[in-house]
Amino acid sequence: MPADTAPESAPPAGIPARPPAARPRARTAPLLVSELSLMFRRRRTWAMLAVLAAVPVLIAVAVRLTNGTRAGHGPVFLDRITGNGLFVVLTSLVLCTPLFLPLTVGVVSGDTIAGEAGQGTLRYLLAAPAGRARLLLVKFAGTAAFTLAAVAAVVLAGTAIGLLLFPVGPVPLLSGDLVDAWTAEGRILLVGAYVVLSLLGLGAIGLFISTLTDVPVGAMAATVVLAIASQVLDALPQLDWLHPWLFSHWWLGFADLLRQPVEWSSFGSNALLQVGYLAVFGALAYGRFTTKDVLS
Repeated sequence: MPADTAPESAPPAGIPARPPAARPRARTAPLLVSELSLMFRRRRTWAMLAVLAAVPVLIAVAVRLTNGTRAGHGPVFLDRITGNGLFVVLTSLVLCTPLFLPLTVGVVSGDTIAGEAGQGTLRYLLAAPAGRARLLLVKFAGTAAFTLAAVAAVVLAGTAIGLLLFPVGPVPLLSGDLVDAWTAEGRILLVGAYVVLSLLGLGAIGLFISTLTDVPVGAMAATVVLAIASQVLDALPQLDWLHPWLFSHWWLGFADLLRQPVEWSSFGSNALLQVGYLAVFGALAYGRFTTKDVLS
């Protein structure tokens, strides 16, 4: 048999063969680390996180300076802040989930592929070789990481300023039960996880839109507009048949996590809906990106 067609020799006895998937994973890890490093070195990323962290600070300072607000006025939980500083976090999440968080996630997800294409670096990433499917996965992982960081910025800043400016004690849940501060903080973290999950569908939509254009600003704007349009449609009672299919329908459904015992139905419905959007728009993004001309 010619030398160039000879099969690879087996490894010595006692030494296990390296699994075939080891090398692809070895290429994926540095690519993911590079993506996260690039994202969190950008001034834009830290500016958006700073704006999100400023929301609970502004709410807490405003309530402190005005000696609270009357019940029934303003966002949910706002009138309870003076009695317990942990309500700063919940009020901030109620305000940020419909607007500020989708805005920032739309900016990041819309920039994933279109930003690389606009800068002319996409062809070099694919020549690494990274592989188009692997690059898409890494880009979405970067968007998910930013989403987690964005929600964490609101939760951490809200907790810190609430502890600083207001008393903290037993927290009344929506069911009327009282829980201690540590249990309440656990519920707040659970609410934060709910919000992160809620925004993953929007991240997948932004990733797909980003594969359609080489203009990142256009992809960002289109993603944010879709987030707003989905909430507008969800507010129209004439379209109640459509509401369960809108990716924003369960965004504010985390109130069920603040009951005793915890009501998991909204969490499960939200998770199922977001997984559906991930599957559909992930497949669309893959189909578009694998046929995209990155050399022109």
